[in-house]
Amino acid sequence: MANPVQFISQVRAEIGKVSWPTRREVVTTTIMVFIMATLASIFFFLVDLAIKTGLSGVIHFVGS
Repeated sequence: MANPVQFISQVRAEIGKVSWPTRREVVTTTIMVFIMATLASIFFFLVDLAIKTGLSGVIHFVGS
């Protein structure tokens, strides 16, 4: 195990190699996440509605 001072210096060296995203990339990616989450929620809402409607129809048909 390396001593703490050596560890910190290695961490700083590795952080210096990281390619950080630009502000524009972060904003674009965040907007895309919100759009995809909205589309996924609409999709699952519609699937849930279709299943509910189908099961209600079957129960109504069988129950009659």
